[in-house]
Amino acid sequence: MTEANEQTGGAELNGDEVKAAERLTRAYQTIRQEMARAIVGQEAVLEELLMCIFARGHAILEGVPGLAKTLMVSSLAECLDLGFARIQFTPDLMPSDITGTEVIQEDRATGTREFKFLQGPIFNNVILADEINRTPPKTQAALLEAMQERQVSIGGNRMPMTDPFFVLATQNPIEQEGTYPLPEAQQDRFMFKIFVNYPTWDEEFDIVRLTTAVQQVQLSHVLDGPAILEIQDIIRRVPASDHVIQYAMRLVRATRVHEGGVPEVISDYVSWGAGPRACQYLILGGKVRAVLYGRFHVSTEDIQAVAKPVLRHRIVTNFNADAEGMTVDRIVERLLEIVPAKQSAIAANPATSKAVEG
Repeated sequence: MTEANEQTGGAELNGDEVKAAERLTRAYQTIRQEMARAIVGQEAVLEELLMCIFARGHAILEGVPGLAKTLMVSSLAECLDLGFARIQFTPDLMPSDITGTEVIQEDRATGTREFKFLQGPIFNNVILADEINRTPPKTQAALLEAMQERQVSIGGNRMPMTDPFFVLATQNPIEQEGTYPLPEAQQDRFMFKIFVNYPTWDEEFDIVRLTTAVQQVQLSHVLDGPAILEIQDIIRRVPASDHVIQYAMRLVRATRVHEGGVPEVISDYVSWGAGPRACQYLILGGKVRAVLYGRFHVSTEDIQAVAKPVLRHRIVTNFNADAEGMTVDRIVERLLEIVPAKQSAIAANPATSKAVEG
């Protein structure tokens, strides 16, 4: 198998699907142009957010206050012409404040009473779960069924969400007093964990200049709900070769320290590795990235590009890592250096391949 053929495989897209994928590529560029009118910089964050949306996933955004996380999510919902709701997570927030509640309603004509369900803010397309780690686990868990099953169970009735549906949660990494970190099982439901970093000098200058002047930005609608659903369907039709799938699996399986035969960086610094969802999201993220960059098959480079946001909240480090300042991102960087990406490299060094395959 040649190196070029290693990157392709499976059924190719037909003519209509290729045209739809090309429309996505053009729409992506248009969205970036529109978002630049409201958000200065943060292009990598926007790209990863769009990857999650087009892959039908959810995302956690982590960054210090004042980096426009809320504005970015609301502006993106406006560009995509989707219903938007912001839920401010606080210690006294109750599950019914998210999902809704049943109330007794009286029919004035007949005098009979019946229960009526009042929908909560979760019944929107884009949900901003602001500072999700500020509320106790009982309330955090109110999102689980909606995120995984796309439905909410109230009073024995199942109420489906309106597709497309996305949960975009934010966290503050510096103020941890009075917080309730998300359990690993719930973090695993998020496709990406996205770091929102400080702006550059030039970006911060533009932010200060623009936000301290009179401005009214009206963003155009680039896509709507039906178009996004079509895109999500096309993304899953993008072919990924067996080699690319196996590469994603090798990366993930190399993090599972309890299975033995893992790289030294894992055995030294990791307590628990990533599960099968990481493999799924690596492939889905790779498919979206390939289409956004004008290609209709997934390469190992696409998998490498999404490895950090997929794995950084699925790998649990140990005390050694904390003591030596070894972050999950640095561990993933080492893995990308160690795990062979090309078929020829695997054949030349079967011992390395065996070690990371478990």
